[in-house]
Amino acid sequence: MELNRYSKTITQDMTLPASQAMLYGIGLTEHDLTKAQVGVVSTGYDGNTCNMHLNALAVEVKQSVWDHDLVGLIFNTIGVSDGISNGTEGMRYSLVSREVIADSIETVCGAQYYDGLIAVVGCDKNMPGSVMAMGRLNRPAIMVYGGTIAGGHWKGKSLNIISSFEALGEKIANKLSDEDYKGIIQNSCPGAGACGGMYTANTMASAIEALGMSLPYSSSAPALSKEKSDECHEAGKAIRLLLEKDLKPCDIMTFKAFENAITIVMALGGSTNAVLHLIAMAKCVNVKITQEDFQRISDKTPLLADLKPSGKYLMEDLHRIGGTPLVLKYLLDKGYMHGDCITVTGKTLAENLKDVPAIDFGKQDVIYPIERAIKKTGHLQILYGNLAEKGSVAKITGKEGERFKGTARVFNGEFELTAGIQSGKIKEGDVVVIRNVGPKGAPGMPEMLKPTSLIMGSGLGKSVALITDGRFSGGSHGFVIGHITPEAFDGGLIALVEDNDWIEIDIKKHQINLLVDEKTLAIRRSHYKTPALRVTSGVLFKYAKQVKTAADGCVTDEE
Repeated sequence: MELNRYSKTITQDMTLPASQAMLYGIGLTEHDLTKAQVGVVSTGYDGNTCNMHLNALAVEVKQSVWDHDLVGLIFNTIGVSDGISNGTEGMRYSLVSREVIADSIETVCGAQYYDGLIAVVGCDKNMPGSVMAMGRLNRPAIMVYGGTIAGGHWKGKSLNIISSFEALGEKIANKLSDEDYKGIIQNSCPGAGACGGMYTANTMASAIEALGMSLPYSSSAPALSKEKSDECHEAGKAIRLLLEKDLKPCDIMTFKAFENAITIVMALGGSTNAVLHLIAMAKCVNVKITQEDFQRISDKTPLLADLKPSGKYLMEDLHRIGGTPLVLKYLLDKGYMHGDCITVTGKTLAENLKDVPAIDFGKQDVIYPIERAIKKTGHLQILYGNLAEKGSVAKITGKEGERFKGTARVFNGEFELTAGIQSGKIKEGDVVVIRNVGPKGAPGMPEMLKPTSLIMGSGLGKSVALITDGRFSGGSHGFVIGHITPEAFDGGLIALVEDNDWIEIDIKKHQINLLVDEKTLAIRRSHYKTPALRVTSGVLFKYAKQVKTAADGCVTDEE
């Protein structure tokens, strides 16, 4: 079947000869100009293990597009390394990069009017950013995940990126020698691929596969594997089929498909960032997903995967036993998934999973059966209360307990917290409060991975709770609550908390409350002044002026 580029998408007008001339200039032939054009966007760059191999994968995808009688044209967009920027002011740019990625892909494809899009992406914000652009453009599209990194090793101990962050806490607590500290740092990331646990990259890759926007096994095939290369070679065939069927993202990313995505996040123990990203992705296809949908699905979905950060295994271990489709098939057979949702293969989810073998629970312990679930309900919990009138997101896997009451230790930003740990300010039973790090307050809503890692590494992980109007890395674990809305900058009650105030967190009741009487709060409120924005120009300034709340997905393209 011949796909004529101009028959459906481009209005032939007086500007067309000039565009043809430029396409001849890049080497296309007259026959090539009759073919559909597919943009192949890569977030590849040298400075990040998650992204360092993506440009090479994009070349494989491009060749596959050409092999299927289409024109494949590579372009690039940005990426930000969360691992490198975490614990620095640079982390403020991480969530912002999701919007830049989405905007830039939309801009290129909108201007060039590519008929289809394949995104080759790696680190945390790359994936939701690319899928947001796909939804806005609503042209046939596929996401190719760059794949997970291999695990590292030091003196017989298995390592991953979080090992290096927690090593700092151990060193501060004098629990680690200089030799071992350096050994862990130098061996945590042995090569290309995204962070290896069920952190945000692997969470979003799994969610997007369940959503139907990537090919089967995309989320679990390692970065440096034959399977990942095979996926790139299949991409051209798949995008041609989508073009022939005129099957678009809005046809695939339905409400039921998003329910599938949320379900796999719960079953695998995925990152709190999935709440932000899936809400934002849904908005781009005019589907309404809210925090309450996460709670509803969490209430009925068991946690089945023993994956880091709270568990034992890495994504490469899930690949070894059969990959993400193995889990999807099990959930489908048990009635947790909508099998009739269409996917980028042109088939339904159930059809994709038809020949996937059943999990053999006697030969592996990466995935548990529902009867012996790690937790009978989901680990992501939406909490409300006077500290979070519009919600907050807790990550409770079952090892942390379900209730915490303690006295506040307040820090205006994570750098104050780091000093507080070093000085011994934080004690057992405290509720650590990190504020003014929200979408507007930071601005940029940075992850609090360094604080949670320091707390874990220093040995306080089981005896303190941490709450914040910022975010968490998928690598964070412990009794942690983020995304507190309203944030401090918007006058949320977290702005009025003082040291030694009592805070109560009750997971079963979905409550997070400051136990201070209204008269005292009224006095504090009368003295409170909204701080000035920390930036006065540039991308962070624009973001602070446009961004919606965490409960609204931190999108920047709404009134």
